[in-house]
Amino acid sequence: MQIIKNHVTLVGNMGANAQITNFDNGGKVARFTIATDRYPDDIKKKPEWHRVFAWGNLAKFIEEYGEKGRQLAIHGRLVNRTYLSKQGKERQVTEIEVKHVIGL
Repeated sequence: MQIIKNHVTLVGNMGANAQITNFDNGGKVARFTIATDRYPDDIKKKPEWHRVFAWGNLAKFIEEYGEKGRQLAIHGRLVNRTYLSKQGKERQVTEIEVKHVIGL
């Protein structure tokens, strides 16, 4: 039996409509954010924000089904990456690569 050590499951609401990128080879990626509540009964309701992306058919599902405020359950893995900002500065970001998604 193989033990997966890098996995995350979140249930939350999309913060905005997904940004969809279509590639020349027919592939696509959907990038979006999900807000989760730390404590469901917390009066303050300060959400935690998570950057999320999905490839291929998952991206297509998000494009067709997802919209701002839509509640989703996602399962995936954490990905750390480095990129250059518009100002040319190196930035690091942690995102969740979606492997499974359920619209709630």
